Amino acid sequence: MNGRDLKDRYINPYTDFGFKKLFGTEINKELLISFINSLLHGKEVITNLTYLNTEHLGTSEADRKAVFDVYCENEKGEKILVEMQRGLQQYFKDRSIYYATFPIREQAQRGDWDYQLKGIYIIGILNFTFDEKDDNYFHHEVQLLDNHTKEVFYDKLTFIYLEMPKFNKTEDELHTMFEKWLFVLRNLSRLMERPKALQERVFTRLFEAAEIAKFTKVEYEAYEDSLKAYRDWKNMIDTAMMIAKKEGHEEGRQEGREIGRKEGRKEGLKEGLKEGLKEGLKEKAIETARRMKTKGYPIEEIMLLTDLSEEEITQLL
Repeated sequence: MNGRDLKDRYINPYTDFGFKKLFGTEINKELLISFINSLLHGKEVITNLTYLNTEHLGTSEADRKAVFDVYCENEKGEKILVEMQRGLQQYFKDRSIYYATFPIREQAQRGDWDYQLKGIYIIGILNFTFDEKDDNYFHHEVQLLDNHTKEVFYDKLTFIYLEMPKFNKTEDELHTMFEKWLFVLRNLSRLMERPKALQERVFTRLFEAAEIAKFTKVEYEAYEDSLKAYRDWKNMIDTAMMIAKKEGHEEGRQEGREIGRKEGRKEGLKEGLKEGLKEGLKEKAIETARRMKTKGYPIEEIMLLTDLSEEEITQLL
C-alpha cells in the first residue's frame, strides 16, 4: 500500500476531489451519463456529453463569479449543471436560479436572433434536507408552472434536487438505476466491497475509479487534502448545529416557561374575574335584599330573587 494508512477502501463522493474524479473527468464520462439518465427516468436519453468550462464570469468586474462542480452539454446542445451541495445554505434556491442564468445568457447570439433556447438542467445533490413535510419525498423536479391550469408553462428549464439524507433504502431494496446511483452516492465511502445488487457494467467502472489503493501518489495526496477539508467543514457544521440545537432547546424551555407564566396570569385573571363577578353579584344581591327588607317584602320572596339564605337576610340591618 506504499505506506498509506487506508481506513476506507473507496473515496468519499462528497469531497471535491471524489466528486470530480467520478463525474468531472473525461475518462469517467460514462458514469456521469449513466447517473443523469437515471434521474430523467427515460424522458431524455443522453448518449454523449461534452465537458464545458466550470468557471463563469459575469459581464463586468462587479458581477459575481460562479463556479460549478460539473458543467456539460449533451448531443442536443442542452446544458447540464451538476453541483454537490454539502451543507444547507440560507439561499440555496436563489443560488440555483442564479447559476441557471449563465447557461441561459451564453446562448445569446449577436445580430439577428429569434431567442430560441436549448434546454437547461440544474441538478443539485444535497447533503441536507430542506423539505421537512415528507420524509419520503426526496426527488424534487421543478419547472415553471401555470398556477391556474397546473400545467408546465416552460419545459426547457428544469431544476432537480436530491435530498440525500432522506434516501435510506438498503441493498435488498434497490430495483431501478436511479435507486442504485443514490445508494452509491450515499454509502460509497462506507463500503468495503462491491454490493451484489450493483452488477451493471457502469458500476464496475465506478468501483475501479473509486478505489483509493489504485491512486497515484499525487492523487492520494490530493484526496487526503480534500478529505481533511471536508471533515473540518463537516465538524464545523455539526458543532454549529449542536450549539443551535442546544440554544433552541433552551429558548424553547424559556419560551415554555414564559407561556406558562402568561397562561398562569391568564388563568389568574379568569379566576379573578370570576371571583370579582361573584363578589360583585353577592354585594348587589345583599343591597337588593336590604332594600326589599326595608320595604317589608316577605323573606321567602327576597330569598327567591337574591339567592341569599334566610340567615343572611335576617342578619341584614
